[in-house]
Amino acid sequence: MKEIQTTLRECLLRSEKPSRYVGGEVNAPVFREGAFSFCMCFPEVYEVGMSNLGTKIVAASMERAGFAVDWCFAPWPDFGGALRSHGLPLCSLYGRKPLREFDMVGFSLGFELSYTNVLYMLDLAGIPLLRRERGDAYPIIACGGPCCINPAPLAAFFDLFFIGDGEEADAEVGRLYLACKDREEFLRRAAEVKGVYVPAYPRSRVERAYVADLDKAIYPESFIVPNCEAVHDRAVIEVMRGCYRGCRFCQAGFLYRPVRTRSVETLTKQAQSLIETTGYDELSLNSLSTGDYPHLRELLRSLKERLPKDVSVALPSLRVDSFDSEFAQDSRKSSLTFAPEAGTQRLRDVINKDITLEEILKAANSAFDLGYFSVKLYFMFGLPTETDEDLLGIADIAQRISDLYYAKKRAKSLRISISASTFIPKPFTPFQWERQASEEEVRHKIEVLRRALRLRGVTLSWNDYFTSQLEACLARGDERMGDVILEAYRRGCKFDSWMEQLDAESWRAAFAAAGVQPSSYTRAFAEDEVLPWDFVDIGVNKAFFLREKQKAYRAESTGGCLDGCKRCGLQKICPKVNL
Repeated sequence: MKEIQTTLRECLLRSEKPSRYVGGEVNAPVFREGAFSFCMCFPEVYEVGMSNLGTKIVAASMERAGFAVDWCFAPWPDFGGALRSHGLPLCSLYGRKPLREFDMVGFSLGFELSYTNVLYMLDLAGIPLLRRERGDAYPIIACGGPCCINPAPLAAFFDLFFIGDGEEADAEVGRLYLACKDREEFLRRAAEVKGVYVPAYPRSRVERAYVADLDKAIYPESFIVPNCEAVHDRAVIEVMRGCYRGCRFCQAGFLYRPVRTRSVETLTKQAQSLIETTGYDELSLNSLSTGDYPHLRELLRSLKERLPKDVSVALPSLRVDSFDSEFAQDSRKSSLTFAPEAGTQRLRDVINKDITLEEILKAANSAFDLGYFSVKLYFMFGLPTETDEDLLGIADIAQRISDLYYAKKRAKSLRISISASTFIPKPFTPFQWERQASEEEVRHKIEVLRRALRLRGVTLSWNDYFTSQLEACLARGDERMGDVILEAYRRGCKFDSWMEQLDAESWRAAFAAAGVQPSSYTRAFAEDEVLPWDFVDIGVNKAFFLREKQKAYRAESTGGCLDGCKRCGLQKICPKVNL
């Protein structure tokens, strides 16, 4: 044991950030063995994983059930390489327990480009990558998170998938594990649990798990305070789950339907507990669209009255049409972020982004009068029915914002940062049948934008095309994508979301070796085609998605849930519908 500790110390000293691997943080859990042990894994580096709210909720759920819970994050290649060279297995962060000795290892999957990191972590742990090669000697390998909504590309690697809200299903499966005599019995019975998909025992229909009352749902009373600065280094409360808006490109908006809210009293108590136990001086109000929380003003008043005076409240997900000067009074008055997504009203109607140019300018003017002097605008290109005229509309918005700013005498020069990303058609959206724009088309669109945005104080950035193409393949893939993922990992691919780590050539070689064309998944799908994810039931029915797709091609906006029920299929459980 002493030799292992000495070797581990040498690995830490040679790593870029030893603080990622040592534990000992404020509020760090003390791992104690129990009848059922669970390791919460996040397939990204420590400072990214520590920012993830979903893992905190799942860990709290397992701990509340009385299980032994530990954590693990993907080691950066320097530390991972050192572990491999010294023959040390990947261990959990706090109990230093090898991952392969846990009863269940659960991964949180929020981004498709983390898939190879799952294999990387299993490999470092000495756990066979393919589920068919694992027997009773190895832990159950599970995953949850939004990416699990299409299990097909990962079905060869995971024993089970948690689909939907995990607060209750995760702990239920843990209790079931203790009640079963062997692996096969457990997997067979787990396949019958709502919100659980077991590839070895497939069902024709898997219904997602759903938490109806967030006030009664488990939420952490404290957060681990990271040793190094996390990506989002602050306390977080989830004010509501879901979104009323119905943007046709937005997968999360449909996966988390219907909207469920927490009460002001519950949120205030959670905020007080987190601030007291962590010492953070910033609190973030988390949701897909915080400005739509129906009691936002009341909540802000309650937080201001009951939190320490030096604690600031961040509203990271305000929409243009819900921007209010009252919500921005305590901000740093530097940079404001809006997401119009499309440059013309016609295209915003196509994607059901129900905001107007007038609302964009009104919000910008309010921000400027409060002292903001920098605006970030997010757009997509390659959207269905998009033309060059729609792209030129982006420049028109930038020019109008600039004219508005300089119409009054301002102390500082205006900065407008425009970020454009390639549209990715995702499962369980009205655009799930659409094709993705080709690389040649994207090059043309970028050139149109570059020429049009030669404006004072305006900068343009865009994402790498191959990254978007790969994300589309992983999101819309079938079981054959599993062969590609495995081949890509064997060729050295990992940390694919980091541009300096992404090896596009190895991915292309992996597609070729697996005999799979990326165009198989970036093409348009027929409306009557059986889709790889069709067996998953999120509650929103396919007929609704098809109606929305057809309305998109008529440039017809539907609006959101607050304008009246659209009969998406969730009427029986939606709190906003009175049947």
